[in-house]
Amino acid sequence: MIKKSITLKGHRTSIALEAEFWDALEIIADQKRCSLPALINQIDRNRLKIDPAPGLASAIRVYILRNWTQRD
Repeated sequence: MIKKSITLKGHRTSIALEAEFWDALEIIADQKRCSLPALINQIDRNRLKIDPAPGLASAIRVYILRNWTQRD
């Protein structure tokens, strides 16, 4: 697990993901031409629309899975 800190809504938070998920997230951010923090903020905003809201790391993993399967 690799832990990285980013700012969400003005507050620092740490996210722990496996290296492969960080790699995939960076690839997706590059493809979308946005920064990694911007992409994570987008994922965070979308996860908060779900009731009950999943944890951020889980939401990121699901986002990557959905994005990856749409690439074919």
